[in-house]
Amino acid sequence: MNGFKTMIATLAVVLSPTLALAQTAAPPSAVANPAAAQTVAPTGAPAPAIVNDAAQGTPTAAAAAPLPPKGVGVDPVAPAIGQASANVPSSNDPAAAAIPQALPTPGIGLPDGRAGLQDQVTEVGQDAAWMHDIVLMPIITIITLFVLALLVWVVFRYRRAANPTPSRTSHNTWLEVFWTLAPVVILLVIAVPSIRLLAKQYSPPPADLTVKVIGNQWYWTYQYPDNGDFELVSNMLKEPGQVTGDQRARTPADGPRLLAVDERMVVPAGAVVKLIVTSADVIHSFAVPAFWTKMDAVPGRLNETWFKVDRPGVYYGQCSELCGARHAFMPIAVEVVSRPQFAAWVASKGGTMPGAKGAANPDATSPASPATAAVPTPAADAAIAGRGAGGSDKTIDATVTAQPVAQGATANEGTQAK
Repeated sequence: MNGFKTMIATLAVVLSPTLALAQTAAPPSAVANPAAAQTVAPTGAPAPAIVNDAAQGTPTAAAAAPLPPKGVGVDPVAPAIGQASANVPSSNDPAAAAIPQALPTPGIGLPDGRAGLQDQVTEVGQDAAWMHDIVLMPIITIITLFVLALLVWVVFRYRRAANPTPSRTSHNTWLEVFWTLAPVVILLVIAVPSIRLLAKQYSPPPADLTVKVIGNQWYWTYQYPDNGDFELVSNMLKEPGQVTGDQRARTPADGPRLLAVDERMVVPAGAVVKLIVTSADVIHSFAVPAFWTKMDAVPGRLNETWFKVDRPGVYYGQCSELCGARHAFMPIAVEVVSRPQFAAWVASKGGTMPGAKGAANPDATSPASPATAAVPTPAADAAIAGRGAGGSDKTIDATVTAQPVAQGATANEGTQAK
């Protein structure tokens, strides 16, 4: 027994320095030490490093690296359709900062109190304004004055005091021929320029850009299938005394009251823009008076119109179909910029300019839309790396075709295929 006790004591003396060293080098347990548990990094943050304090001889946890501010350095491409914040570029994006917002021009593209038409900036609008001012208004004015003069003459000439014995004439061949042929001639004069104008309006040239316009209660959504299929959600800007929280208030640079929006439709100058107009709920109407453009947005139906504007600037419109309680608060703002500015604006929204090869987007004007371009995948990269390390010589396709982005706002579009 004494020999056994002696052996145990000898082992304790030999192993005690080793156990003391192990206790000094071990990191603190998050369960045994509540203070250490508080240093655990949040999900997605880098784990704090364990360092030894030379002065105390005990391990300490280094401070975790702070998370980047929300929204800074984030890819501007929207992770999901329908999120307005996904289309806003990061605050430190130089491309977005280099794109100035066009200022409205008094008297052009917005109401200024005049009784007539707005100044037209499209060829179709200028032809329509000529038709209205030179053809229709003179004819309407002449007919109105002529009929008024006849009524006044009949009232005074054939009243009882001036004509006690009325005439019994019931037929006059020349008079009947005149009042039959005169309206026919007038209709022919109106029909020739009118048919020419309708043919130009409904026979558009090949489109350079397609924008899908979706009416909602009570805001507009713009999609650019030719430029990566990104989406903008356009809401009316409130007055400074009406905003709450972090909402942006209207400024004079945004446009007139009830017409300024937070997201404008932007198109390049000199381009033929095709609009595909539909609605997600009730009937709306997309109308921009300076373009001579008005097209109803009907749920489950795709209507088409077009315009071409050569003058850069900003032009305003409104929903022109009674669509509910806030029908008066659905303004439209279209900004026309130069082609380089348009390319920079598309990049700031996370889109791309046409030119990439890939499958055709059914909504796109160009035959190869970047929205469905071939893109590399990690799996393909790994396959190529394995081949280079001595794999088979069989050809490996390093790209896959990306699926088109689902468009929840136009779910009713599926009915058009029938």
